[in-house]
Amino acid sequence: MSESKVKDCEVPEDERLIIFDCDGVLVDSEPLGLSILAGMLRQLGVDIEDDYAVDRFRGRRIAECLEEVERSYRLKLPEAFERNFRAESAKGFTANLSAVEGVADALDAIDTPSCVASSGPSEKVRLTLSLTGLLSRFDGRIFSAYEIGAWKPDPALFTHASREMGVDPARTIVIEDSVVGVQAGVAAGMTVLGFAPEHRATQLSAAGATATFSKMHLLPDLISHYQLL
Repeated sequence: MSESKVKDCEVPEDERLIIFDCDGVLVDSEPLGLSILAGMLRQLGVDIEDDYAVDRFRGRRIAECLEEVERSYRLKLPEAFERNFRAESAKGFTANLSAVEGVADALDAIDTPSCVASSGPSEKVRLTLSLTGLLSRFDGRIFSAYEIGAWKPDPALFTHASREMGVDPARTIVIEDSVVGVQAGVAAGMTVLGFAPEHRATQLSAAGATATFSKMHLLPDLISHYQLL
């Protein structure tokens, strides 16, 4: 169940929904958080660069990422590693996190009901949205993979969010920046718009994104176009 359950209401049959991923779509947290992760791993002797960590682990569950590190580098991370990473990330976010450029103006121009569906814990999502002034736009409409025990590319999080919001998946548009997120949206039967710089756009298209865009000011027109189809 969502961290603040959406109130039951009569939803028009023609209602539509926009589902936003959080990290990398609303807040510019993934380069920051995954760079912190890479730095902590280097302190343990792991030869890993920031850029590699960002490209490799974008959009994925942190526990899965740490399991991959242990397999790939043949080591056992300290039991408290994930907990310490969460704490260090929170410090980094508090000091340096910003909203994705142009996202506030884009949200102002979008009239369609929306929510957030993230692979991160709900407390992290709320923290990052609060730090960037976006929480009030989504409070009560935040869905976390940790609440249902299913992570992207599993479509369950997106279908859960659309069900809680009372909107058919076929009338839902997902905004995602990661390959696993795009795959989840496609598997859920939703239209997926991929947000990425040009050098990553082909990856999102290959994963099934209906269209890609690199600047947030383009999003309102894209949503208007695909809602008319």
